[in-house]
Amino acid sequence: MKNLFLIAFAMLIIPCISEAQSTYKKAKSEVKKTASTTQFGIKGGLNFYNLHNSNDAKYDTRTGYHLGLLAHMHINNQWAIQPELVYSSQGAKFKNSGVETKLRLGYINLPIMVQYMFDNGFRIEGGPQIGFRTGAKEVTGETSIDIKSQTTAADFGLGLGVGYLTPSGFGIDARYNWGLTNINKHNTMSSMNRGLQLGLFYQFGQAGIKTNAHNSKYTK
Repeated sequence: MKNLFLIAFAMLIIPCISEAQSTYKKAKSEVKKTASTTQFGIKGGLNFYNLHNSNDAKYDTRTGYHLGLLAHMHINNQWAIQPELVYSSQGAKFKNSGVETKLRLGYINLPIMVQYMFDNGFRIEGGPQIGFRTGAKEVTGETSIDIKSQTTAADFGLGLGVGYLTPSGFGIDARYNWGLTNINKHNTMSSMNRGLQLGLFYQFGQAGIKTNAHNSKYTK
């Protein structure tokens, strides 16, 4: 009788242990897989740029736009690296004797953001950026002058921002970029790009990932 009981008990407990081990391995595998997932996305929005000048010349903010691609690469459940490829319309504007002149600067920017992701969808980010000038014009009324020869071909800077990602994959972000390069080649004063970016983005595949706010684990 005792042997029959032990056999019956073993027949019940062994499948349970096996199922528990299988569940643990599956969960571990999914968490590891998600933590190393790379999600691609698109982004775009408005720019509010100006030029910081060493001679304290005051320019007004120029409104532009940015549009590009991103790759969101998880290091683990809360850290990620996000390189981007973004076209950015920048510059500034000023008035001389009541006549407005716009400095239209175009860049292909390559920021690499290090992001910390909170359990509630918010994230903070910071990192370097290099921009390659695609165009530079000084526009006054109907007159447009090419000033590429007066500006540097590359611009190095730093970015710092915040964002929020929804479970559907859509998100919103704000980032301030500090240009560290003097882009003015042929003048006694130095000029550096400074600007705020407000935008929307979408991460493909995010809809299949859920966040457990209690233990910060990602599962699919």
